[in-house]
Amino acid sequence: MKRRESGNHSVVGENLRYARRFISRELSPGLWEQLRALSRDCALSLRHGDLLLLNQGWYVTHAGLLRLAKRRHCAGIHVQSIPELCNAKNARYAFRATVFTSGRCHGFVGYGDADPANVSPLVHGAELRVAETRAVNRALRKAYGIGVCSVEEIGRLGQQAPERPVRKPPPESTDGNGSTGHGVNGNGSRVRDHLCLLIRQHKLDAELVKAYAVEFCGTKTLREASRQQVENFVVHLADWAARDRNALLCQLNSHVRERAGGAA
Repeated sequence: MKRRESGNHSVVGENLRYARRFISRELSPGLWEQLRALSRDCALSLRHGDLLLLNQGWYVTHAGLLRLAKRRHCAGIHVQSIPELCNAKNARYAFRATVFTSGRCHGFVGYGDADPANVSPLVHGAELRVAETRAVNRALRKAYGIGVCSVEEIGRLGQQAPERPVRKPPPESTDGNGSTGHGVNGNGSRVRDHLCLLIRQHKLDAELVKAYAVEFCGTKTLREASRQQVENFVVHLADWAARDRNALLCQLNSHVRERAGGAA
């Protein structure tokens, strides 16, 4: 543990500098201490979107948890639905996720549920994926000792209804191979349409959103990202934009500074 903590000093310094520059006015002494602890113990990065400040509290993101699991050499994540708690007609889903931190680990279990009443209106139609993400997040937080809630778990907290209703996409029928009745291209088009709607609705810079999506998915280009990765990004972006657009703009603008630094 001491070796890991000493190796995270650079993350602590980076996070404190980032917080002082962009969000220091909103931080109480207790939040500064919590930021130091999360930086030191888990190497969660503000600049990369691993942590968010919402409603005067720190929240960890799905991307941050996955990056942490990769750094800690997670042995695997097993996710399964809970049929007796699922109702596709009412868009209600529940999942059980088990994280294995090593080959000998018996597993850390987390549960997640989602329905139209506890997710953002912007992601209605994606309740199944939200429920899966919540289950994985809770299992990862247990496995790696993170007490702060994840962004994807908090549902409607601090959200406001969108200015225009977002049409719920039709249910996808699947064949025996798990492919959708509309085909991959059709589903991909719906994801792109949803992303474009978010960009227009919240007046975001499309190029910066694309750069953030690449970072979120952990790929060199957006084309290399899987459909599931892109869908997870859209859910994440929708939740963040609805809760705290200013914090999201800070995250997106960090890519401008990175480009400027690289060019210099």
